[in-house]
Amino acid sequence: MNPAHVSVLQAVLVDETLEFTLVELSQACGTDTETLVALVDEGVLAPSGEHPADWRFSGPALRRARTALRLANDLDLSAAGVALALELMDCIDSLRSQLQRRGGPSG
Repeated sequence: MNPAHVSVLQAVLVDETLEFTLVELSQACGTDTETLVALVDEGVLAPSGEHPADWRFSGPALRRARTALRLANDLDLSAAGVALALELMDCIDSLRSQLQRRGGPSG
C-alpha cells in the first residue's frame, strides 16, 4: 500500500490598498531589510517615498517580494539575477495575456 501524499497550500489574502513599511514588509517576508533594499536598488520593488524610513510598499509588493525571495533562495540568484528573472516572467505573462486576448491557446 502506498502512503498518502499530502500537499499543503498556504495563501495570504492581502488588500490591494494595504501599505507596508520596510520593516513590516521584511517581517511579512521573513527576511532582513537589507535584502529588500537590494531588491529596491535593482528595481524589483518600487516603493513610494524618498528614503527607506519613508518607503511604503503596496499590497501586491508582498507577493512580488516573496516571489523574488523564493527565486533567490531556490536558484541561488543575486538581486540582479532575481530582477532579470522577474522581468522575463513579467514578459511571459504579458505575452500570454496578449495571446489569450487574440483567441490563441493559453499556456
